[in-house]
Amino acid sequence: MSAFKDLDPLLHSQLRLAVMSLLVSVQSAEFVYIKEKTNATAGNLSVQIDKLSSAGYIDVVKTFKGKKPLTTCKITKKGLKAFEDYVNTLQQYIKK
Repeated sequence: MSAFKDLDPLLHSQLRLAVMSLLVSVQSAEFVYIKEKTNATAGNLSVQIDKLSSAGYIDVVKTFKGKKPLTTCKITKKGLKAFEDYVNTLQQYIKK
C-alpha cells in the first residue's frame, strides 16, 4: 500500500467532503444553503465548518442580514488545492 498517497483525513469525512464539493462550484455559499444541500444538522455542520476553517480550507464570514446572523463560507486557495489533491489521490486508488 506504500505506493498510495494518503487521503487527507480532514476531507475524508462525508460531511466535510460534501461542504468542500459544494464550495468548489460556487463563489460562496450561505450556511443555510449548505445545510439544506447536505441535509446536515446545524450543530454538526457548524462543527465541520469550524474544522475546515481552522485548517485554512475555507473562509467563514459572519455578518447580519437585517437582525438575523448570516454565515457565509468560501473555499480558499489552500482548500481548493487540498480538494484537488484528494480527488487526484482517489483517482489513483481507482486506477490501481
